[in-house]
Order: sequence, then C-alpha cells, then structure tokens
Amino acid sequence: MTIVPVKLGDRSYDVVIEAGVLARAGERIAPLAGGRPVVIVADANVAMHRAVLETSLHAAGIATQAIEVAPGEGSKSWATLARVVDDLLALGVERGDHVVALGGGVIGDLVGFATAIMKRGCGFVQVPTTLLAQVDSSVGGKTGINAAAGKNLVGAFHQPKLVLIDPDVLDTLPARQVRAGYAEVVKYGLIDDADFFGWCEANGAALLAGDPAARSHAIAHSVAAKARIVAADEYETNGMRALLNLGHTFGHALEAEAGYSDRLLHGEAVAAGCGLAFAFSAATGRCDAGDAERVAAHWRVSGLPDGLAASGVTASPARLVEHMRHDKKGSGGRIPFLLARGIGATYLDRTVELDEVEAFLAGAG
Repeated sequence: MTIVPVKLGDRSYDVVIEAGVLARAGERIAPLAGGRPVVIVADANVAMHRAVLETSLHAAGIATQAIEVAPGEGSKSWATLARVVDDLLALGVERGDHVVALGGGVIGDLVGFATAIMKRGCGFVQVPTTLLAQVDSSVGGKTGINAAAGKNLVGAFHQPKLVLIDPDVLDTLPARQVRAGYAEVVKYGLIDDADFFGWCEANGAALLAGDPAARSHAIAHSVAAKARIVAADEYETNGMRALLNLGHTFGHALEAEAGYSDRLLHGEAVAAGCGLAFAFSAATGRCDAGDAERVAAHWRVSGLPDGLAASGVTASPARLVEHMRHDKKGSGGRIPFLLARGIGATYLDRTVELDEVEAFLAGAG
C-alpha cells in the first residue's frame, strides 16, 4: 500500500493506492460517512466494481443508494449535470454527506462539479477505475463539464475528501483505454522528470501488458508528481500547475473536432498533443529535433498517436486553431502554450502567435 498526501491545508486528503482496496473501501469511507447513507454515482460499464464497493460499504454498516450515468464523454453535459444534482437532492443528500464517484474521468469530473455546486458544496470521494483517472483526473480537484465552445469550460475547483486507487480494477479495462491512460503517465516524465520518461521507455511495454509491479510504480509515481504540483499551485495561479496541461491545447482542439467521442479518446488526444507540442518546439528552435523524435517514437511503440496525421483528425489547420481560441487558459486574447526545451523541460510560453501555429499545422498533416 502507498499513501500519497495531497497537502492543501484544511483541504488536505490522502490518495490510497493498494491492490484490492476496492473490496475494503468501506473501512476507509466509514469515518467520512458518519453513519449516513452514501450515494454512488457510476456508469453501466463499472457495474461489477459497483457491486464490490456496495458490499464493502454494507459490511461497514453504511447504507447505499446509486445513480447511474450513461458512459462516455457525452455525459459531461448540462443535461446530465442537472439530472445528477436533481437525483442527489431527491435522495436527501445533505451538505455534510459524501458522494462516491466510481468510474473514469467523466464520472469524477461530473460528480466533483455536482457536489461543488449542490448546497454550496458537499463532500465526495474519488474511486477511479481507469488508468487515466487514477494517475490524473481523480487528484487535484479540477471538476467540470464540457460546453458547446469547448472542453471543460464550465467547472470549479473542488477537492475530494479521499481518493481510493485499486490497480487491480485495471484488469477489466480494454487495452485501448489502458493505452490512453498511459499517455498521462508519460506526460509526467515529459514535464520535468527526464529520468521517469526513461523509465517509461524501459518499462512501458510491461505496464501496458498488465505487469502489476510496473503498473503500481507508474501510478504511485504519477500521483506523487501531481500531488506535488497541485500543493504548490492549487488554483493554477503561479504557472506551475499549468505544466500539467502539456499536450492539452493541441489535444483539446483535436478532441473538439472529433466531437468528444470515441473516435479519439482523451489520452490519445493528449499523446498526439504532446507530440505536436514537441514537434512545434523543435520546428521553432526551442528544443532539439532528436528529443521531439524520441517522444514521437515512444508514442508509436506504445500504440498511441504521435501527431496530427496519426490522430485521424482531418480538419483544416484554421479550424483547429479556431478551437484553440476557446482555450480556458487564454488571457488578453492570447493563448499560452506548453512547450519544451527538451524532455523533462516543459515551460509555459505566452509569446506564441496562432498564425505561427496554423502554419506549423499546415506542414504537420
């Protein structure tokens, strides 16, 4: 078992990483529940895990109720948010209660936002069931839904009270979903940890094949990296937390063009976006071309898209840049880009002109 503390003063919480912790979740959640019933919000894809969680909660003397949400990115919507909030209110959830988000990043983001706004904030527990959610979205308190103008444009910072990560649940995850989550693992090496990127090059294949030791190491290392960054910049005000968005400005544009659908999973978009960020950095003299090719090569050997062509998105560069104009990090009409001086040397660049990006994309297809 590994416990990673997220140190945020009175909003601090633990991330518990342990094989089999799902079956013992009741022991961890009982102190938070205080004898009150717990509502579990999940989608149909995790019915097997929900049964294990409910059994554990019942064994700890906690009554449960459940709300089911349709699988997929489409559930990060105003309509689903309204239904979940109405259902939580109908079930009598009080401000001091805790709702359990059981599922991938969609469920975690949706439930986190619902609990942030319901009764001006009630508690929630993250129990992520995908690799992507385990290493990224379940930690840090970013919650939200998508809008017509773009991804995650409506939301709030709302920290969970507890995160329970069970690597064993990944055994039931489709290989494509594991690869998508792996993109977020590699991202931590690209940001500021070249040695960890080297570890990924040496051990990524074993992780993707389900090796328990490689999987657990990658999860623990990724969570610790994110916890450190979040503790230093919870509300993304000093630029440090923005580093976690490496690949996301390019990637969100690709996702938007794909209609936030299974045509391009979020992690796949992040991989392609990181590939584009490094390729743009190399093309503009910011980093060595060898580093950009090394990143692209690792995506290819891992079965992930390394750039625009491999993403399958065929939109014009002008259309992709138009998606970027809606980036929530924009300020004063300018979009900040996460670029690289090398592997493990990502930085926030506010000098990039979108015309320059459009010209680059025209040559990247």
